[in-house]
Amino acid sequence: MTTAPNTYTDLRPSGPAPTDAGYDVRRVRRDFPILAQKIHGKPLVYLDNAATTQKPQQVLDAIARYYSEDNANVHRGVHLLSERATEAYERARTIAQNFLNAARPEEIIFVRGTTEAINLVAQTYGRRNLAAGDEIIITAMEHHSNIVPWQMLCEEKGARLRVVPINDRGELQLEEYEKLLGPKTKLVAMGHVSNALGTINPVRRIIELAHQQGVPVLVDGAQAAPRMKVDVRELDADFYAFSGHKIYGPTGIGVLYGKASLLEAMPPYQGGGDMISSVTFEKTLYNKLPHKFEAGTPHMEGAIGLGAALDYVNRLGMENITAHEQDVLAYATEKVAALPGVRLIGTARQKTGVLSFVLEPIHPHDIGTILDQEGIAIRTGHHCAQPVMLRFGVPATARASFGLYNTREDVDALVRGLNRVREVFA
Repeated sequence: MTTAPNTYTDLRPSGPAPTDAGYDVRRVRRDFPILAQKIHGKPLVYLDNAATTQKPQQVLDAIARYYSEDNANVHRGVHLLSERATEAYERARTIAQNFLNAARPEEIIFVRGTTEAINLVAQTYGRRNLAAGDEIIITAMEHHSNIVPWQMLCEEKGARLRVVPINDRGELQLEEYEKLLGPKTKLVAMGHVSNALGTINPVRRIIELAHQQGVPVLVDGAQAAPRMKVDVRELDADFYAFSGHKIYGPTGIGVLYGKASLLEAMPPYQGGGDMISSVTFEKTLYNKLPHKFEAGTPHMEGAIGLGAALDYVNRLGMENITAHEQDVLAYATEKVAALPGVRLIGTARQKTGVLSFVLEPIHPHDIGTILDQEGIAIRTGHHCAQPVMLRFGVPATARASFGLYNTREDVDALVRGLNRVREVFA
């Protein structure tokens, strides 16, 4: 298979590192206690943010405060602890609403993460609206979480999964997407940013083309929400999902945004407490939004921690975060691409956050192991995106992914580490 050269002109940095007083990355780093430690006697260089991000003290404090002062079940008690817990939980929902610019707080459903959000839509909206012969469109760069639920649904319903191809840069072939859209299309499900390539997809145009044919769109925003401003009303997204642990919040919590009109027409995902308004042995009446989709005791401390994380991101300013991460990515792209034997996987003209590469002929797992001995944490493997690996003819890649606390010095450490890898395998 032919591959694109290591072209990265659009990302190439110019001038010295930013020193804007509005974003002091060294001060930011002090907010993350875990970054102060040493790994194998070396300062920790954490470059695995696409997998999970570290947590600022503000988030750790919010979770500790909930357990030490307000621990009680929400929506069920008349005592003060329950009232305080409920207030904090619902405040987190409002923070998430504002973060995405959703029209109503009821359009924010708390889930375990992006994976559960996609499965929720597949098992509710999808089951109700798909029939034999219908089609779902995804792309060749999707995470497994945005492939497997639709495969399962298609198998159950006798529907068909259609895949939009990508070019040698790792960019969506929009003209092929337009060809796939048709009267059989019942749903489009696409990632906003590829976790394996860093490609930013033109989701506004994707949604616009789908809506011209009356087709709703689900956007997997797991990699986009931590790195860029997301406005679901400006995008006109029907569903949008992201995970708390990828945006400096706790694990086991995430958000599914859905337009109220769609959520109201969808059946519940799970049965249990709090998703009901009335239960008899003859009939159950379901609760209103958003509680219809939040059965059982929710992940209260997770939601509260997520609210604190979104507050933290808002305080830093998403525009500042985006600019800072783009600078680090551009610097890393230039430095890593210059190393002998490196082949970049994913050179889209619009990308963010992720630098995937192979260092031939060394297996990525060996790269990751040696870098770990240097205190550098990266991800190696197929990144739950095996079709992407097949597309580029590699079994796996090494992936450095950046967050709001990473620096050019982290990149310099990565380059030194990769030179050490080359020495070991010389």
